[in-house]
Amino acid sequence: MSKKLIRFDWAVKKLLRNKANFVVLEGFLSELLFDDIKIQQILESEGNQETQEDKYNRVDILTQNSKNELVIVEIQNTYEIDYFQRMAYGVSKAMAENISTGQSYSEIRKVISINIVYFDLGQGKDYVYRGTTTFKGLHQEDILQLSSRQKETFTKQNIADLFPEYYIIKVNQFNDIAKDTLDEWIYFLKNSEVKDDFKAKGLQEAKEVLDIMRLNKEAYYGYNRYLDYLHYKASEALSLKVEAEEKAKKERSIEIVTNAILEGFDNTVIVKITGLTPEEVEQLRHTNN
Repeated sequence: MSKKLIRFDWAVKKLLRNKANFVVLEGFLSELLFDDIKIQQILESEGNQETQEDKYNRVDILTQNSKNELVIVEIQNTYEIDYFQRMAYGVSKAMAENISTGQSYSEIRKVISINIVYFDLGQGKDYVYRGTTTFKGLHQEDILQLSSRQKETFTKQNIADLFPEYYIIKVNQFNDIAKDTLDEWIYFLKNSEVKDDFKAKGLQEAKEVLDIMRLNKEAYYGYNRYLDYLHYKASEALSLKVEAEEKAKKERSIEIVTNAILEGFDNTVIVKITGLTPEEVEQLRHTNN
């Protein structure tokens, strides 16, 4: 029997930074990246420090895995039209902050940026996307490769292995049907529940670590405040959407009225067509004269 667990976004910020709980985050990363991921440490930087202005909107964690790669996990609950640019900025900042003065460019570490979003980012049918860097010839249409010397020096096989790698999980687009172990994780991200038959790495540990009943009184209060905040932001987003739709409807009515006036229709007909009041129509007629 599944039970409601602590949301992953709050857990990342408050619980999963504890080394004893790394197994949960390692399980998620292993299923997403199709690799056996081990977290060496949690890194702190200017980019993932909690600030008063952005206390709940963004939840991210910067880790270093056993391959000396940087892994960013960032969770965004509310809509941001420029989120793609924010992804690029976060990766660039992590790369710059984790190379010391005097080190060669070869010391720049690969960054894997994992973005869990609870809004419709971009336009696409899938719910998991992966982005890598390749160089394609404009004339020969071949893919540029590393030389043998570069492969030996960097211990990498492809140019894409040197560049940042991006993952986007569009949680709300998932249909709740778990067909594989990665889907089981996405089901948890969406519903904060782990079904008894789920086999994905880290999920059984998550059932224990993220049990709401294990929170002390202070943490329980903080978690409920966070849930209240999410409800508030959802209501705010809905209100903005309704206002935008009303504004668009009004602008469309004004356009129809303007055209109707130019065509010579009287106010009675225009009122029936648009649903505006006689006073609004008369005011628009006055404006157009």
